[in-house]
Amino acid sequence: MSETNRIEYKSQLTKDLDLEKEVVAFLNYREGGNVYIGIDNDGKVCGLSDPDGDALKIKDRIRNNISPSAMGLFDVVAEKQDGKDVIRIIVASGSEKPYFKKKFGMTEKGCYIRMGTAAEPMPQFMIDKLFSSRTRNSIGKINSHRQDLGFEQLRIYYDEKKKTLNKQFRKNLELLTEDGFLNYAGYLLADENNISVKVAKYSGNSRVDLIENNEYGYCSIIKATKSVLNKMEIENRTAATITPKERNEQRLWNAIALREAIINAMVHNDYTREIAPKFEIFADRFEITSAGSLPEGLSKDEFFEGYSVPRNKELMRVFKDLEMVEQLGSGVPRILEYYGKACFHFSENFLRMEFPASERVTESSTTQVTPQVTPHVTPHVTPHVTPQVEKLLNVIDDTHNSQELMEMLELVNRKYFRKSYLQPAVNAGLIELTIPDKPRSSKQQYRITEKGKQLRSSAMKLDKN
Repeated sequence: MSETNRIEYKSQLTKDLDLEKEVVAFLNYREGGNVYIGIDNDGKVCGLSDPDGDALKIKDRIRNNISPSAMGLFDVVAEKQDGKDVIRIIVASGSEKPYFKKKFGMTEKGCYIRMGTAAEPMPQFMIDKLFSSRTRNSIGKINSHRQDLGFEQLRIYYDEKKKTLNKQFRKNLELLTEDGFLNYAGYLLADENNISVKVAKYSGNSRVDLIENNEYGYCSIIKATKSVLNKMEIENRTAATITPKERNEQRLWNAIALREAIINAMVHNDYTREIAPKFEIFADRFEITSAGSLPEGLSKDEFFEGYSVPRNKELMRVFKDLEMVEQLGSGVPRILEYYGKACFHFSENFLRMEFPASERVTESSTTQVTPQVTPHVTPHVTPHVTPQVEKLLNVIDDTHNSQELMEMLELVNRKYFRKSYLQPAVNAGLIELTIPDKPRSSKQQYRITEKGKQLRSSAMKLDKN
């Protein structure tokens, strides 16, 4: 394969190789690009003798020799081609153009742009034009509302990946403004903030009947993201259709696409508007709405082809450090693989993703069962126990009133709780009333029966197996 406007080949990494020029050119190019080390100009694979050592040198050179900071805008990936080791440098288009080599500054010797298959010096008039329109309203340039912030949650997540945050981590992770104050990226990653991340659930296909309203915000955006992922892992149950010949299983949503979409929304949301992504579960679909439409200079076609223009490079870097994202530009193609372009909806100020469910998410009032096909949802304690009753059995451990049980289940709709959780459990003899002769008593409480305990114990054993 020959070089293109988005592909550059270099046979070896040497001190004489002007790697920074190639990277700067792609940072300034609206589509970004890829630099391959270990392949010559003719496309012949030469291979590298020390790919790991070369990868470290590449990261250091890009980090130290290019301005504005390119951290969060590039990946260095080791690959095999023709059985030989090569390195691929994935470069995203930056939002703070013009990028330049620090040694020469914002001049024609320091600024480059991709033209065809070559990195060409950027004319001074273009440098001046880009600088005058440079995006300054970013989370890296906005001062945090608070400067008395802690980062214990972030330290724990880095420790889990055997990475240490030293005393200079605020500077190293670009959580400070040029004046040395904590920026809005630091605010989002801190232990406490005022960003509310919600996962709402409705009984129908509209927002009329809210049955759950889970809030995971006011903490590190990393912790909030993991909480949303965990919540949706629980919601994304496996539906099974049993016929006389076979059992067909399918989750409500594709797990890979779901994870990519949630993380993409958290990383690329426009937080300068102080709005967090919103996650909503309907009876027929799952919706994600994030602030900000397409990044400036990126068309819909380029978006769908996987060209990456990270809106929040500081967040992208941390998410990559914690291995929550793999490489730049990989999220959208993975979503498209399962749901296609139709799941994306763009407006002037928002991006919405819609994922249809493989079957009804919330139970309808009537369920028809034929002898030929039996709808069945796993996991169940028994075929007669709904997921809602199963959840109730899992949380009840003493005597509780209805309000306490609703809070434990994170429910807000009392009518839905009684109809779908409490009453079926009582009717099945799994939950009993403490004042059975006065079911409407204000002092009424509920406790699990021996039958309920046996079913719960059986379910735990099945889960372990």
